[in-house]
Amino acid sequence: MVRNLVVFGGSSHPDLVERICNILGIPQGGLRTSKFSNGETSVSIKDSVREKDVYVIQSGCGHVNDNFLELLITISACKTASARRVTAVMPFFPYSRQPDVPYNKHGAPLAKSSTTPRTDHNYTFESVPPSPRSHSSLGHNLTNGLSVPSQRNSYFLDRDLDRKLKLKDQMWQPEGTGEINTGYKEWVAQSGTLVADLLTCAGADHIITMDLHDPQFQGFFDIPVDNLYGRPLLQNYIVSSIPNFQEAVIVSPDAGGAKRATAIADALGMDFALIHKERRTKFTEKGPAATMMLVGDVSNRVALLIDDLVDTSNTITRAAKLLKDRGATHVCAIITHGIFSGDAIQRIQASALDEVVTTNSAPQHEHKLALGNKLVILDVSKVFAEAIRRIHNGESVSMLFDHGAGI
Repeated sequence: MVRNLVVFGGSSHPDLVERICNILGIPQGGLRTSKFSNGETSVSIKDSVREKDVYVIQSGCGHVNDNFLELLITISACKTASARRVTAVMPFFPYSRQPDVPYNKHGAPLAKSSTTPRTDHNYTFESVPPSPRSHSSLGHNLTNGLSVPSQRNSYFLDRDLDRKLKLKDQMWQPEGTGEINTGYKEWVAQSGTLVADLLTCAGADHIITMDLHDPQFQGFFDIPVDNLYGRPLLQNYIVSSIPNFQEAVIVSPDAGGAKRATAIADALGMDFALIHKERRTKFTEKGPAATMMLVGDVSNRVALLIDDLVDTSNTITRAAKLLKDRGATHVCAIITHGIFSGDAIQRIQASALDEVVTTNSAPQHEHKLALGNKLVILDVSKVFAEAIRRIHNGESVSMLFDHGAGI
């Protein structure tokens, strides 16, 4: 029995909350959530949290925005009720896929091209125009009220005039509008720091999550963040459930996940392959299509696709087809967060995937009913329960990073 510890569960994943509380040996805290007729969220805390260590479990799945707002209100309510410390336990962290920097280091995106196909094939890869400017006319009077330039400067002024006239021709104006396209796209909202600020402002003192899609999110917080690893669980499954696993090949479905996949391959002494997604789009009769290229050999071998997140399943289903085309005998996708939104389940059913392994960081009951034996679910409740126990008792959680599967 753990003293002065209260665990509240949000509405996103009640099954995981119940499992964690059973492992900790404590009853779940009394929390009532409801909605008004206009959609506003209402939260009521039924148990006293004064001077207690409170943990609020809410995963970033399902109705993400409603669940996240519910988490913020619950945290604020606990702090208002004089809780000693409030920790947000988020097995899957929401908004972790959205970039925090809208433009890359090469500058602004290219100007939008005209809807009329070009016939001269003279393409440019430079930003047009090179810098933003106001909507003003480019007149021929370059002296701006000054005296007529001398002959020694006429060459430079003529060259400057030609350059400005060319830039003016390059600036296109959509029909029916009075606006000139300056070559910049709409500004992309920086959600990373905003989400971190919202959690901190609500009163969170600590964050516990697993396998952040973008590890830089930890740097957005001014409070401690424990990013637990799902890798020990995945490695344990490979060793215990894949026959002759050392003969199989670990495959990363894209270059972004190569580091994650190679870490598992190196730890288990397995071969590694990479699927490279060609960014130079090729145009076909059906429209633009990106190509995928396999770097490595999977012929007559079991291929294990490793990724941290599957949402629409476009990437892993296309990767599975490529691996089967290259001679793989069995393709298994092993992922940490199985969101499976939209028509992801239908895609997986019709794909070349033989097996999908994921954790229960998001609810999987309906997905299990649809996929049957094709879906294997790994339980993360022991990892989070042990993390809560250790943090509550002031112990180190470093052990969970390497030996989480053995708990």
